[in-house]
Amino acid sequence: MEQIFETYAIFKSGGKQYQALLGKTVALEQLEGNVGDTITFTEVLFRKENASTVEFGTPFLTKPVTATIVKHMKGPKIIIFRFKRRKKSRVKKGHRQPMTIVRIETI
Repeated sequence: MEQIFETYAIFKSGGKQYQALLGKTVALEQLEGNVGDTITFTEVLFRKENASTVEFGTPFLTKPVTATIVKHMKGPKIIIFRFKRRKKSRVKKGHRQPMTIVRIETI
């Protein structure tokens, strides 16, 4: 049985960790830049090339992950509803988090 090992990396952006697969898109919290701009993520925590080549950062690796901005958008709507019984108190709010979609170019 043949195993296929994809090259991937784990990087940090906006206080969260994301998995970077070559050519795939990732939805991140809003980043500065225009559509088509290239972004480099220097806080790379982990990289796997094949089954035997695995690198761990202490705390970060030296080779960055680069990506291209595909589009800016808003995330799904989140409803916040506060209610106090017998007080006629209700507050309904909505929120959509701004996001940036990036395509991973190099790992």
